[in-house]
Amino acid sequence: MDILSFRDYCLSLPGVTESFPFGEDTLVFKVGGKIFALAGINLFESFNVKCDPEKAIELRDQYPEVIPGYHMNKRHWNTVSVTGRVPENLLKNWISESYHLVFQSLSKKIREELDKKDTDR
Repeated sequence: MDILSFRDYCLSLPGVTESFPFGEDTLVFKVGGKIFALAGINLFESFNVKCDPEKAIELRDQYPEVIPGYHMNKRHWNTVSVTGRVPENLLKNWISESYHLVFQSLSKKIREELDKKDTDR
């Protein structure tokens, strides 16, 4: 996965916005104003995604490319290296799971607004 396919996939999810709140080198993706994925764009070697705490530990044990989230809450975030050893469909699955975790944490009102915008597209 390269930075363009990472970006395209994140933006393909409903209601996603992108921004650079941490500086011009860190691309951040949000849903409902909450971060679900971020990555450095100059040297795209990894990205951070939110994860269920128990699953985060399992993934770290199973894949050397998955480590506790760099500069993030280590219990809830993983940093995933894009070395080519983890299949792209699995990387996309982890991004999608992060998106859904964050989406489900939003208020019902915000979720309904995002769902409405998505159906209006």
